[in-house]
Amino acid sequence: MVSVNENALLLVERMIERAELLNVEVQELENGTTVIDCGVEATGGFEAGLLFSEVCMGGLATVELTEFEHDGLCLPAVQVTTDHPAVSTLAAQKAGWQVQVGDYFAMGSGPARALALKPKETYEEIDYEDDADVAILCLESSELPDEDVAEHVADECGVDPENLYLLVAPTASIVGSVQVSARVVETGLYKLLEVLEYDVTRVKYATGTAPIAPIAADDGEAMGRTNDCILYGGTVYLYVEGDDELPKVVEELPSEASEDYGKPFMKIFEEADYDFYKIDPGVFAPARVVVNDLSTGKTYTAGEINVDVLKESFGL
Repeated sequence: MVSVNENALLLVERMIERAELLNVEVQELENGTTVIDCGVEATGGFEAGLLFSEVCMGGLATVELTEFEHDGLCLPAVQVTTDHPAVSTLAAQKAGWQVQVGDYFAMGSGPARALALKPKETYEEIDYEDDADVAILCLESSELPDEDVAEHVADECGVDPENLYLLVAPTASIVGSVQVSARVVETGLYKLLEVLEYDVTRVKYATGTAPIAPIAADDGEAMGRTNDCILYGGTVYLYVEGDDELPKVVEELPSEASEDYGKPFMKIFEEADYDFYKIDPGVFAPARVVVNDLSTGKTYTAGEINVDVLKESFGL
């Protein structure tokens, strides 16, 4: 079985070699861990955001720039394509690791999760395991990690600190906006598995698009905007070896099937007293889905793009 960590290392090495052109900064901590700053002190850029996203997906997807134009709203967008949907999104890209060491906190995603089994249930459900001597973790944070953070991550992954690579980008950065929108396919797979309890190994191919959020002034506002790009602007195309349950599942898959749908994410978050656990997890899904049943040849669609909420979110 392909190693998401070893596969992603090829992209990380490319980022290191082209650091100056990508506007990222590479530093080696005293324990040998490599930190790639993609937006904390470095400026980053679109290309760095695309590579960050592909690393996050274990090198098992392509992420490219495209355009979102709908009802007068025109924005840059990402298109994500993968022939390994469950592994690239749930085994790697899913933000399933809360990294907290002392005062440092970051949401961790990417290939290293498969070594640390964060969370273990995900890997059991998709029947995936990785065995690598190198670990690569993507951190969503406005602070760079230190040696203590690196030691903690390396220990959880069972690798030497000098074989650990940490990519860091704040939500309120160009790389942050790109990499969150690149989670559009992941949100579809996440809802299928975690909310609808559907066998995601039936999904054989996937592609999706989402607008890239205008960069916000702070991480809080950016969190709202970037989520809205998927909830109200994302489209996912899934190719599934279907069963009798598939038509019903498709109806429930888009974000509009949630009781929390219809408001910018920051309003939803505020009404939930800033407690993620009070938010209906079903709202974390693409706005629109198109599903091709490979068993019957039929295609099902559900959901729609909601430009009004996007404009409200962006202050347009």
